[in-house]
This record gives sequence, structure tokens and C-alpha cells, in this order.
Amino acid sequence: MAEKKRINSKQKGARFERALASKLKEYGYNCRRGQQYCGANGDADVVGLPGIHIEAKHVEKLNIFDAMAQAKADCREGELPVVFHKKNNTEIMVTMRIDDWMKVYKRSGLDDN
Repeated sequence: MAEKKRINSKQKGARFERALASKLKEYGYNCRRGQQYCGANGDADVVGLPGIHIEAKHVEKLNIFDAMAQAKADCREGELPVVFHKKNNTEIMVTMRIDDWMKVYKRSGLDDN
């Protein structure tokens, strides 16, 4: 039974990664699952957002600190670690460190300072 649950969880994660890549394509980015070709550990779950390392999690009970630690450990120099996450029947949320968020905000043009 545990093996079946792990397989279903893996399939659920892969479905979310594909859905997230598709959603980002709607915004004009050429995104795809990061591990679909090579399966190497340490790759972003979804690639195609320049400068962003995406950790994708579709779980009901997320330990956001563990997910962010994984994103930070796996991101390359110059990338911002970001966790895209959701639960069943909810919208996708994005979590990042405040210092990284402030970098993005300052570059957005919304900052009047």
C-alpha cells in the first residue's frame, strides 16, 4: 500500500509540474518540467523563468520551511529560490524569502522610492 501511495504522490507532483509549466506559458514564458528529460537531482522542478529556481509542491500539508530549504540548496548562483505550492481545490501560491521578494519588487517599477 505504501508503494502505491508513493507512486500516486509522484504522479500528482508530475501533474502539478506540468500544470505549473502550462500556467507560466500563459504568461509568455517557455517553461517545462525540469526533470522530464534527465531526471537529475538538484534541477528545478520547472524551468524557464530566468533567474528563478522553482520548487513545486502539490500537497495538503506542506512544510514550507523544508520546501524552501530544498529550493535554497538546489538553486544555482544568481537564481532566487522560490516555492510554488498548492493544495487540492486551491489556487497556486508562491513563497519566497523577504530579501528576494524585495529585489523583485524594487525591479517591478511599483516602488516609488
